[in-house]
Amino acid sequence: MYAEESPGFASFEAGLAHHRAGRLPQAEAIYRQILASEPDHADSIHLLGVASFQAGQPDKALDFIIRAIKLRPCTGVYYSNMAAVLRALGRRDEAVASYREALLHQPDNLDAHNQLGILLGESGDAAGEEAHYRLALRYDPDHVDARFNLANLLVRRKHLDDAIGDFRQVLRRKPDFAAAHSNLGAVLFDLSAFEECERCYREAVRLNPAFAEAYNNLGILLTKLGRFDEAEAGLREACKLKSCFPEALNNLGDLLRIRGRPEESEVCCREALRLKPDYVSAQLNLGNALRESGRFHEAEACYREALDRNPAWPEALSNLGSLLFDLGRPDEAIQSFRTAVSQKPDYPDAHSNLAITLLLAGQFDEGWREYEWRWKQDKNKPHLRGFSQPLWDGGDIGDRVLLLHAEQGFGDTLQFCRFVPAIAAGRRVVLEVQRPLVPLLAGLPGIERIVAHGDPLPPFDLHCPLLSLPRVLGTTLETIPQQASYLRADPQRAAAWCQRIGQLDGLRVGLVWAGNQAMGADRRRSIPLERFSELSDMPGVSFVSLQKGPAAEQSRPPGLSLHDWTEDLHDFGETAALIEALDLVISVDTAVVHLAGALGRPVWLLNRFDRCWRWLLNRYDSPWYPTLRQFRQPQPGDWCRVLQDVRAELQKLSPTRSTVQ
Repeated sequence: MYAEESPGFASFEAGLAHHRAGRLPQAEAIYRQILASEPDHADSIHLLGVASFQAGQPDKALDFIIRAIKLRPCTGVYYSNMAAVLRALGRRDEAVASYREALLHQPDNLDAHNQLGILLGESGDAAGEEAHYRLALRYDPDHVDARFNLANLLVRRKHLDDAIGDFRQVLRRKPDFAAAHSNLGAVLFDLSAFEECERCYREAVRLNPAFAEAYNNLGILLTKLGRFDEAEAGLREACKLKSCFPEALNNLGDLLRIRGRPEESEVCCREALRLKPDYVSAQLNLGNALRESGRFHEAEACYREALDRNPAWPEALSNLGSLLFDLGRPDEAIQSFRTAVSQKPDYPDAHSNLAITLLLAGQFDEGWREYEWRWKQDKNKPHLRGFSQPLWDGGDIGDRVLLLHAEQGFGDTLQFCRFVPAIAAGRRVVLEVQRPLVPLLAGLPGIERIVAHGDPLPPFDLHCPLLSLPRVLGTTLETIPQQASYLRADPQRAAAWCQRIGQLDGLRVGLVWAGNQAMGADRRRSIPLERFSELSDMPGVSFVSLQKGPAAEQSRPPGLSLHDWTEDLHDFGETAALIEALDLVISVDTAVVHLAGALGRPVWLLNRFDRCWRWLLNRYDSPWYPTLRQFRQPQPGDWCRVLQDVRAELQKLSPTRSTVQ
């Protein structure tokens, strides 16, 4: 920034000392005194320009430096400082030319190489940018700024291993460089080296407690790791430290949606968009929050606005497809997913969403094939078993042992275990399921052994997840096994429950109003018990609770007669025995629906508007369960109409307990 002191000018040296100490008025006064006696003192003119620039007067600074260059046209530092002023004035091309001129006169000017590299990068000349960083490092391999900028360039060019090496060199030279710790952490995040990534981010905020960007990065990482309390704290700190930080607000909004707080998520996303109106990621996340709240049409408008700005954005196309699925428009959804896949062929979420939409539309052949992409989704990778034994392709296995294993929720296992008896006929089959299902499924015919998930497995030669069986077997909508029942409760347990509830008058109806809160759409599928006031004071009906979990503690509405023996329901075998003693089960979309259907008992499904794929479109029955009847929301969130219809249908039933359909 400064020129060499001119020998013989004691006052100039004093001015330079003031300048270096940041005392600009004193420095300027001395420079002007010199110029009063020596008007062509180039260094004083030049440094007046530098001081003007530092004081926020770039136009005035430029005039001074141009005067100095005219007096001493071969002084590299003059051109370098002029370039900095031109850059501040937005005259990038002239700044580039000025840095090049500086380097003609002073090839070892490291700052000029570094700054020219930055400018070339801003102009899109990545090769020129890299060349100048490397020239600076050739003169001084320990030049921290040039190596840091080179590392950042290598990140942008996807040369991640080289970038890591350069970041580490920077930190060896300058271990308190918080930004280098943070940027190294970002590379490690991309490489899924999450443990070291976290160490980098935490060191960055330790070194610089006001480093909002590092807190934001830490929040993203902790969200990825499922440590939501810590993630929320980090993102809120980022927003606190930097009041206008749309990226952190957007990330916080996405986290709040994941945490089941879509209203708070919406507030964050809208604020991010207020600060940065063209922020398409916030537009997308706002759509996600609105979708989570059941405001589907508003969410669609957000997704389409994001796509107006970026029509080929695979994530937005996939999210729009999921929303169209929710709205019951599968043809449009399928097209949106296919477009997403065409833009990003290895996009597991788009493939998996395409799969369930094809299944919703009854297009089982392609749907089951696409459904295998579920194993490449981040959320399912922890559940991938990684067996060395091959996947069964449906062929003859001779005397080899086939392991069939559960993979998702209780309801999925209850639904797809229907395929096991036919497969086990003539084959050696071991079945692995969730522990609470073992007593019930142990009675499936033909299996050689049943094992609770988590217990040691016996030797086996082939394996297949239960939800892959329809693909292996070529199951179509028409060939779904249609047994009236394929599970059976223990007769002695069922008899005990029949005796126990024999005291109840009228129709004996099991009731489930809520599912697992960890399930993504639980807010939309579960019904607060207080809403069941629609079924209060019904003559000839005795309700029996089948509700487990935290929702069982909800207060019942006045007039609802609800008998509760759920403390005795220790596993699904016991629940099945109770269901066998009931006349009807009424439930939201939970495992109990599948259990009642598998037992062949009458079951009424209280189904949300954005139904699961397995219940298909425009049907009030189910090809999976002949005894099931659906009561569907006519509009998103409209449980009132559903429960009114249920009450009307219950009132039609004979008070004498007969089979209910």
